[in-house]
Amino acid sequence: MIVSRREALLGRVLLVVLMAVTVVPFISLFVTALHPGGTYPQGITWPEAPQWGNFARAFEAAQMGRLLSSTLLIELGVVPAALLFATMAGFALGQLRIRGHRALLVLFLLGLALPFEGVVIPLYYQVREMGLLGTRWAIVLPLLGLYMPFAVVWMRAHFATVPAELSEAARMDGAGLWQLFWRIHVPLARPALASLGILLFLWTWNQFLLAIVMVDDPTRRTMAGALGAFQGQYGTDIPLLCAGSLLILAPTLLVFFVFQRQFAAALLAGAVKG
Repeated sequence: MIVSRREALLGRVLLVVLMAVTVVPFISLFVTALHPGGTYPQGITWPEAPQWGNFARAFEAAQMGRLLSSTLLIELGVVPAALLFATMAGFALGQLRIRGHRALLVLFLLGLALPFEGVVIPLYYQVREMGLLGTRWAIVLPLLGLYMPFAVVWMRAHFATVPAELSEAARMDGAGLWQLFWRIHVPLARPALASLGILLFLWTWNQFLLAIVMVDDPTRRTMAGALGAFQGQYGTDIPLLCAGSLLILAPTLLVFFVFQRQFAAALLAGAVKG
């Protein structure tokens, strides 16, 4: 593809602008977190005496240790189960083409159009009737259901691009349905599974609305959900609030940087296969 010098320059300028729009808020958050507690910094100004201890104060004030363990428990309850269910359903819809697979796909696509905020109140009453209100299951089970439309459509799109001849050859070699799924198609789906796992991890970690509606105890919420209670308690201490926000944000950035190659590989694979 031939690109003119003017188009290349325009593209680079656009990328720089988008990068600045993305990075500048993080820089402002970091610089503000280094100001003395109780102050109200104006703009992006580096403090004369950076207060690195604000991060330790925020960690202790927000009980980050308990929040981290609670969030990890919720992640372990949501992400592996969602990946398993989505992979099996996507395989059935995209590769096995079970009876009624088109109608089922339409239902999952309709689920993508369902507004998250519109189902929170019905979910609240349903969880309360189940006696799970205030527990981590009140977050885990609804998230599994809410993630399924996107996750199934994502995995179905991958399995639909795998040639049917591969499955036919495996069946001729004596492979059963489980062997066909677990030994052949799942290894081929690793890039799609990795990228989907990253998305589910980030969405669960940043879950805010469901956590504050279903669970009263901040130490049983996700870290993002507990930020609401932290903000209510230390809302007047802007540097401490910024330090706490950065501590909550740091693990998600770390996960993305570690697995960015798998995420990019899945996107590129989907683009090549069309």
